[in-house]
Amino acid sequence: MNTDTPPNSPKQKDALFSAQGKPAGAAPDWERKTLEKLAFAALSEQRARRRWGIFFRILGFVYLVVVLAAFMGWGGEGISSNKGGRHTAVIDVLGSIGVNGEISADKLTAALRAAFENPGTAGVVLRINSPGGSPVQAGIIHDEMRRLRQKYPEIPLYAVVEDLCASGGYYIAVGADKIYVDKASIVGSIGVLMNGFGFTGTMEKLGVERRLLTAGENKGFLDPFSPMNPTQKAHVESMLAELHQQFANVVRQGRGERLKETPEIFSGLVWSGETSVRMGLADGLGTVDSVARDVIKVEKRVDFSPRENLAERFAKRFGADAASGFGQTLTNHLGGQLR
Repeated sequence: MNTDTPPNSPKQKDALFSAQGKPAGAAPDWERKTLEKLAFAALSEQRARRRWGIFFRILGFVYLVVVLAAFMGWGGEGISSNKGGRHTAVIDVLGSIGVNGEISADKLTAALRAAFENPGTAGVVLRINSPGGSPVQAGIIHDEMRRLRQKYPEIPLYAVVEDLCASGGYYIAVGADKIYVDKASIVGSIGVLMNGFGFTGTMEKLGVERRLLTAGENKGFLDPFSPMNPTQKAHVESMLAELHQQFANVVRQGRGERLKETPEIFSGLVWSGETSVRMGLADGLGTVDSVARDVIKVEKRVDFSPRENLAERFAKRFGADAASGFGQTLTNHLGGQLR
């Protein structure tokens, strides 16, 4: 019987590895260690990628929160709660006045109250750039200004006109203790208007028949496709005259003996800032900086201006307020405009 081990048997191979100084039946040490190092390196790299991914996601979230906070004007209608120290409160009155305009009574009166109620407020300045708008909205703002002046007699309220302070804008301005202007500012337009169009001639040429059915003989009195009725026209003119008189009385009350009244003042004309000072429509030349520094004598300024929130900005950007424009147009026609 042959007891020799076959040349290619497993035993012969194990013997060969043992003869070379390597462990039989196992992988070499250097190969195992290399594989372990590669596995640990891959695991460490995976963990590092995960940590950096979390870091960048958190960083992106923080950035998004900061952007949204600035965009939305968190803290109410853009009124910051951090207003410590003695300061001059500044409120911007920019744009047209109306429920859906850049200036509304709700937002501006809230800003005024916040400014007056702040314990650090030494004085309040309204920075005005407005062509006018709704007499109702301007009247509400004006009345709130006078109420706050009476409630806080130690806090002066000034209006500073930059480019334009016309009609409803001036209605608001006369609610202040004093009005300051630039020599080239446009001031005045103390009047009321109601405008529209008539298409009766065009309809006749086109052969279009107007069919207007109403309950109430004067219900359609501003219909642009119907002829102007003399009685209805007289009614509208009477209403506008009443609103005009209300405007004039507010100006007389606000300006008092400073006003050098002439028939032209309430005619709807406008004047330069320099001329408005001579007429008593304004008190002097000045800016927000000069009034804070030289009149209130507190140069530090804090902005209390109302800001639109995110929903309002998106609504305006995408035209979500188009439907309310019809109601505003009707108000403009029926209620008149301080312009």
